[in-house]
Amino acid sequence: MFYHGIKWEYVRKEYPLLSPRRIAGKNGKAQSMDRLHLLQQFGLEPVHLLEADESYPDERCIAECLAFGDTVFAFERLSLPMWQLSRHEVGVEVLDLRTCSAIYTKRYDAKVWELFPGVRRISDLLPMKFL
Repeated sequence: MFYHGIKWEYVRKEYPLLSPRRIAGKNGKAQSMDRLHLLQQFGLEPVHLLEADESYPDERCIAECLAFGDTVFAFERLSLPMWQLSRHEVGVEVLDLRTCSAIYTKRYDAKVWELFPGVRRISDLLPMKFL
């Protein structure tokens, strides 16, 4: 599984596609330097995701993704091309939220249901898990 943590406010603004190119001018100096490094290395700034495996379980990925926001999107597979950014981190050019297999969130409001209708709620790892 692959996981992406994000603040819900950005989901609302960027839905259904996440792409760093759409918000590049809104970054601070440190993020701009990171962006420049990624552009030099890969030719673009990818969307970052954590990849779970035997040594890096789903629970750890979700917990670490929550450092970036109140919502974590889980994906069974990603579109290509995909880049290995570090041992447990991958990147894609664009992330289509509509292809997620689960949403872990600390939020409980109608806005989640508006964008992802028909999902059922299950308690797991966080206050709520949407499948």
